[in-house]
Amino acid sequence: EVQLVESGGGLVQAGGSLTLSCAAYGFTFGDSAIGWFRQAPGKEREGVACISSTDGTAYYADKYYADSVKGRLTISSDRAKNTLYLQINTLTPEDTAVYYCAANVRGTYGSTCLREEYLETWGQGTQVTVFS
Repeated sequence: EVQLVESGGGLVQAGGSLTLSCAAYGFTFGDSAIGWFRQAPGKEREGVACISSTDGTAYYADKYYADSVKGRLTISSDRAKNTLYLQINTLTPEDTAVYYCAANVRGTYGSTCLREEYLETWGQGTQVTVFS
């Protein structure tokens, strides 16, 4: 069975760091495109970061390339463990959201892994709440 299971969410004080994990089951991790999305209260779900299957390149949503926030998020993977990670540093209350892991098990091209319409497998989400 193809499945994604997120973990690592919780209640965190602003300024702290968090690492989310997504364990993948039932498909070849290295052949897939896989990424993180989040949905903040009252907002639409948005792509955060993903890893493309074509070349293993990591892509981030445009706002995370700004100099003021560059490096605040890091997506990584451990193929041996079939696990995807998202490290978030310097958390702010604006990071409060449900974070979802999603994948296209056959892979996608380039940064299309940031677009949810290209991803057919979703985890149940993990809640991150940041308090000040």
